[in-house]
Amino acid sequence: MGKALAVSPLAPAAFPALPEIDGVEFATAKAGVKYKDRTDVMLARMISGTVIAGVFTRSATRSAPVLDCQEKIGLESDKGAAIIVNSGNSNAFTGRSGVEATHAVTAAVAGALGLPERRVFSSSTGVIGEPMPHARITTKIEELAANLSPNGISDAARAIMTTDTFPKGAMAEVEIAGKPVKIAGIAKGSGMIAPDMATMLVYIFTDAEIARADLQAMLSDLNERTFNSITVDSDTSTSDTLLMAATGASGVTISAGNTEFREVLHGVMLDLAHQVVRDGEGATKFVEVNVTGAASDSDARIHAMSIANSPLVKTAIAGEDPNWGRVVMAIGKSGAAADRDKLTIRFGDILVAENGWVAPGYSEDDGGAYMKQQYLSITVDLGLGSGASTVWTCDLTHGYISINADYRS
Repeated sequence: MGKALAVSPLAPAAFPALPEIDGVEFATAKAGVKYKDRTDVMLARMISGTVIAGVFTRSATRSAPVLDCQEKIGLESDKGAAIIVNSGNSNAFTGRSGVEATHAVTAAVAGALGLPERRVFSSSTGVIGEPMPHARITTKIEELAANLSPNGISDAARAIMTTDTFPKGAMAEVEIAGKPVKIAGIAKGSGMIAPDMATMLVYIFTDAEIARADLQAMLSDLNERTFNSITVDSDTSTSDTLLMAATGASGVTISAGNTEFREVLHGVMLDLAHQVVRDGEGATKFVEVNVTGAASDSDARIHAMSIANSPLVKTAIAGEDPNWGRVVMAIGKSGAAADRDKLTIRFGDILVAENGWVAPGYSEDDGGAYMKQQYLSITVDLGLGSGASTVWTCDLTHGYISINADYRS
């Protein structure tokens, strides 16, 4: 992947101005893990009392850093914490050497920051099956520790990119009990995107004070409706990691039932998830798929993902072809309950098909004109019950093939 990629046409106008989160500092470095002359390692340090929650890929071939994080995530500690992330090499399918590399990196961070190693969480993203040159990272730890700064989050977002064409960030501020609470998050992700969760790394920070069990429950629940509801190419990564740190520095205590905080956290997570789709490899269209009227919510999700993952649906969208027959096909193949003669299909506000046939007032010209837009919605009502689900995807273009055919070159 030596060639620079053109920025996605769906990219935001600019990286957002993320607030400093009290109790968190960031640093980045050029370690040359794979890429030359670009930052490829980031370090985040959190103050004593920080709690950490996480959600991880359920791939059977999880990477060494994912397995290490899963072992550590529930361990309580009144110490500080750190997150170390590299791009360029996923340290996945690397056997015993991968475990040793992970330990070498986390031990080096622990030593430099005076932390127990159980409080150092690591992530790696990039090529699978290549030995991790961990010495390139460990030799940069002292430099990283010396350069930690509360305003380095935007640089951190850039350091974790692989085939991403833009850095991803989102934020929110909310007043609770008369005091401000801040949330800031960064993510990487572009391809190998499908639950659970996607080839994505996500790090969210807040100055709220939350019990670890409550933070974990909230994060796991919201993950299902955000990062587990996006797909670029139906492929599940070995390295998916979502970590959230709550420093408690604001002095505002959040309970499990605090709807205000939950709502703004959901907004940050959904914003980051949508940015991942908008940076889908080769993407030119952002697509929302809504399924209603299913026999159950789980059936609705199965249908929605079948539509969103269908190469035929996605290539029709890329070609701006309103081929609603491909949506019918995707519903029929999903395995969830459906009745051909009860289906209703809409492209945006345009009624395309109903009662098992094309809608009498539907115009192919109207459908074609709608498909020229960058932001599209496909809605299917199954007419069977009250189940509903919404997922987000992108089109499938030749750009996706080019990026992935060249990925290791």
